[in-house]
Amino acid sequence: MKVLKFGGTSVAHSQNIMLVENIIKKESQNNRIIVVVSALQGVTDQLIKAAEAASHNNENYLQILKNLEEKHLDLVKDLIPFSEQSSWLSFVKKHFNDIEDICNSIFILKEFTDRIKDKITSYGEFLSSNIITARLKSNGSDAFWMDSHIVTDSNFTNAKVNFEATEDNLSQFLNENKNQIIITPGFIAKDAKENATTLGRGGSDYTASIIASVIHADELEIWTDVSGMMTSDPRLVSNAKPIVEISYSEAMELSHFGAKVLYPPTIQPVMVKNINLRIKNTFDPEAQGTLISHHVKKSHFENEQIAVGVSNMSHVALLTVEGSGMIGIPGVSAKLFQCLSQEKINVILITQSSSEHSITIAISEKDVFNAKSAIDSAFEDDLKLKRIDPVKIETDLAIVALVGENMKSRSGVSAKMFGCLGNNGINIRAIAQGSSEKNISIVISEKDITKAVNVLHEEFFESEIKQVHLYICGTGNVGMKLIQQIYSQNEYLKEHLSVNLRIAGLSNSRKMIFSEKGISENEFTSFDQNGQEASAEKFAQEIISRNLRNSVFVDVTASSEVPNIYEQLLKRSVNIVACNKIAASSDFEKYKNLKNTARNHSCQFLFETNVGAGLPIIGTINDLIRSGDKITSIQAVLSGTLNFVFNNYDGSRTFSEIVAQAQNEGYTEPDPRLDLAGIDVARKIIILAREAGYPIEFTSVENESFLPEECMKGSVNDFYDALSKYEDHFRNLLEEAKSKGKILKYVAEFKEGKAKVGLKHIAPESDLFHLYGKDNIVIFKTLRYYEQPLVVKGAGAGAEVTASGVFADILRSV
Repeated sequence: MKVLKFGGTSVAHSQNIMLVENIIKKESQNNRIIVVVSALQGVTDQLIKAAEAASHNNENYLQILKNLEEKHLDLVKDLIPFSEQSSWLSFVKKHFNDIEDICNSIFILKEFTDRIKDKITSYGEFLSSNIITARLKSNGSDAFWMDSHIVTDSNFTNAKVNFEATEDNLSQFLNENKNQIIITPGFIAKDAKENATTLGRGGSDYTASIIASVIHADELEIWTDVSGMMTSDPRLVSNAKPIVEISYSEAMELSHFGAKVLYPPTIQPVMVKNINLRIKNTFDPEAQGTLISHHVKKSHFENEQIAVGVSNMSHVALLTVEGSGMIGIPGVSAKLFQCLSQEKINVILITQSSSEHSITIAISEKDVFNAKSAIDSAFEDDLKLKRIDPVKIETDLAIVALVGENMKSRSGVSAKMFGCLGNNGINIRAIAQGSSEKNISIVISEKDITKAVNVLHEEFFESEIKQVHLYICGTGNVGMKLIQQIYSQNEYLKEHLSVNLRIAGLSNSRKMIFSEKGISENEFTSFDQNGQEASAEKFAQEIISRNLRNSVFVDVTASSEVPNIYEQLLKRSVNIVACNKIAASSDFEKYKNLKNTARNHSCQFLFETNVGAGLPIIGTINDLIRSGDKITSIQAVLSGTLNFVFNNYDGSRTFSEIVAQAQNEGYTEPDPRLDLAGIDVARKIIILAREAGYPIEFTSVENESFLPEECMKGSVNDFYDALSKYEDHFRNLLEEAKSKGKILKYVAEFKEGKAKVGLKHIAPESDLFHLYGKDNIVIFKTLRYYEQPLVVKGAGAGAEVTASGVFADILRSV
């Protein structure tokens, strides 16, 4: 014999009930079945709302009842043949008259007790189950309606079941009635005096489980609107997967912490009798669903899956009782939990310090006021004598639980869990893990719940693909190339590196757009017209408020404003990849603070492209230092722009024309003076010296400028006019070098703690001589590389290679 239960969404309206009818008919072909049904969706809440309105002398209760009556009358008209409708329409009207009489009494007496609440709410299931029975019988099914035979105590709204009396009742009924299909209301029961009682939250599921238990059913099926239990809440995690099989204890843990498809009390009765429980989808009856049983097949743990699911619970508060007067005093915990029990306050989670100095409990936020009052009263003397401190309350919290029997005795599970949360800036307020090791529960901020659940789900259930959210600031030459590279390379990254890069935000100096699902190429090309007004601060606040996992902020601007948001992003564990040199070459204390902030918040601050575009220069320095070497000097040509200019300036064209060519080909900053005045090179040598471990300031760099002072005044157009005016000056520099058999290179040097940049005459025997096009070169002398220096050489400018260097940093950051 099977027991089937259909929830409120399954019987929401006539179309859904017809689906239920088909399932019942199919299941009853080979089995005698008992079908437990809920009230129509929303009816129970509306009945309570009507009664509460009546208790406050609000006549709106009459309209609420009228709407409910119409809903049930329409259901009869849709489901029952016309020839049989009259009696059932009268049936509905009669019972709504009874409901109205009860509400009228509440209105007059202004009293709405738990006993009356149970009486009123019992009508929802009573009406739905009778109408569904009538529908089945009208179509020739051997169906019979059974009133609730569950016996309880008189604890109204949350009654305790008398299993022995219930079993006697049901056994007698089933012996006397041999119908193939028995329909019965869920949620409602009766006490010894025949008063209506209810079984509390999830009562219809519990009804079905009680019946399955006492009749020793072959299986209990819970039919709902999802295809079984999921590895996480699909409303929060788009990649949540169905769980094919799960143990009773795992299901109990998941349901306790918010898996709404099943309520914890449902499992206990069938678990005791070792009856299989299956979760099925009314709207996809062919879907496999989830089987809950004592014995889970080994295939459930294929690939050594550690956990079965991630569950969550919102609207949680933490209460902490602490004080020196608690240490070594027996009975403190008992006193605490007793006073909460008397107020019917459920404790969700408990954690206690080993010193016994404090006890922290998690409860529902709605119970905070009553809990504090109860604790203050119970510990009144201790509070007065300062043996304990006033109760500390924290709200706006949530619980996230990682569940799985296979976690037992597996080392590293907690480290993996806390590591991925920490790397995403999720602060854990409290932790609880039972000795059974089936559940690790954490308390976090409510605002972090979506991020935390996704991080854990990705870490334990989606290890094949890591979702990375990129926020790109800057759509100039480098930014455009970077975005194109991301779009073209993403499929390769998914296949070979198990990384999916999603551009979640994009900004330039005018507009910005966001999309959690990723900005498509079409959206990218039109965002300047459709985006919202942008600023660096607004962009940062959007990133923080969206709070997405594995977030990376990418700065491909030359803006002095954008680096101001780095620190607040790093403090939220957002990785930063910067092509912009300003942050790393600003005041040394600011640079050091950013590096420390990144380290303290378990995130990355990467800026390889600050020097040498895509060349591995900073990475090389880091490797040398980490391996114990020390850099003693650096000599370098660090400006692809200046190298391009002096490699191409041979007197056949003007100096101004060569600079314009460099700008047109994307080798210069938007304002070429940053390159030609040596400011950009000075920033680069500062960055290299700092990464080598020297606390050097930008103002200490000796800059031997070759530009006449007039070139530095006015606009970019004025700059080009001045270059043309001083062509003889530039030609003299060139001829002087030629006369000595040398060439011009703009060189950066660092030695003995001092840095300088300037135009040099380079002889043919120098490593700097044979440097062509826009190439850069860096020559390191170290304790290990003293006689034969370490040389890094290659293309040091250009949007394509710079973008590829930024791309590489993005991949390093995740």
